[in-house]
Amino acid sequence: MHALSPQEGIAVLKAKYEALATAEPKLRARDRAARLQVSEAELVAAQCGVEAIALNGTPQEIFIQLQNLGEVMVLSRNDWCVHERHGRYEEIHANGPVGMVLGKDIDLRMFFSYWKHAFAVNENGRRSVQFFDGAGEAIHKVYLTEKSDAAAFEAFVSQLAATGIPAIHAEAYPSDTTRGDCQDKTALREHWLSLTDTHGFFPMLGKHKVTRLAALKAAGDDLAQRVAIDATEIMLHRAATEKMPIMCFVSNRGMVQIHSGPVEKLLRTGPWFNILDPMFNLHLNTSAISECWVVNKPTSDGWVTSLEVYAAGGELIVQFFGVRKPGEPELPAWRKLMCDLCNTPLAG
Repeated sequence: MHALSPQEGIAVLKAKYEALATAEPKLRARDRAARLQVSEAELVAAQCGVEAIALNGTPQEIFIQLQNLGEVMVLSRNDWCVHERHGRYEEIHANGPVGMVLGKDIDLRMFFSYWKHAFAVNENGRRSVQFFDGAGEAIHKVYLTEKSDAAAFEAFVSQLAATGIPAIHAEAYPSDTTRGDCQDKTALREHWLSLTDTHGFFPMLGKHKVTRLAALKAAGDDLAQRVAIDATEIMLHRAATEKMPIMCFVSNRGMVQIHSGPVEKLLRTGPWFNILDPMFNLHLNTSAISECWVVNKPTSDGWVTSLEVYAAGGELIVQFFGVRKPGEPELPAWRKLMCDLCNTPLAG
């Protein structure tokens, strides 16, 4: 039996895709890829259910052009949580390996070393720009809306369009080998208590060679406390009732996407708990939640608390804070909400 040519392989994949799409039309692209045992980028490159054009240029060169598209809907997700935000790309910083968007509505942190493939995509008239990592997983998607600049999108595609679509060889990233336990809890706790900024937390994990979850388990209940599995829903319902502005962080290998503001419309659909507001949507698969933690960090502005949600493998699904800017203390109402979730008092 001869090996399939690239063209034959694409034809077989398309046939399998069409059969799956017909049988289960409501599956998301990520789930279809998983069912077919390929990456999502491979589906896009094979034109499965979409018309796709590969884009030329570095990730930074392509990304900076997004500021011309007007108001769009941006989507970043991981396996368990989808974060969608409407707005314009403003104040883009994308010159090096780490980038930022610091706009009024769109707030992002980009880790460009993971960005490998970019496409302009048309799915039954719904146009988007989609970025994928080396494993073929989606990092970030940008969808046009009725408020977007369609002419600017056409110019963007014309300027960056590649000739043909290169073959995609998706390769899984190596597993994280960071220790799942803390060797020196006293040293970790002392370091934690010496923090003056929340951004010092990640370097602390690196210094002590521990995973995020291992650090929480080692720090002590006054600094990190495991709370009820439904803590996210309790928090969101209370934030909505009290009209409390929150920050919601969802990340994957190459992106952190952030919402800041109040939440209003909450709705459960099967295992998914949803925020369905005009400018912000969140879809959280609560059946994937293994642990929830209230995390308490000292800063030069006072103590800052967050709610962190983890999957069974120890992966961070989503993080929540009270809205706060550098130089300002934490919202008292948020602090009270976090303390109310805990069985024992927090430090501070």
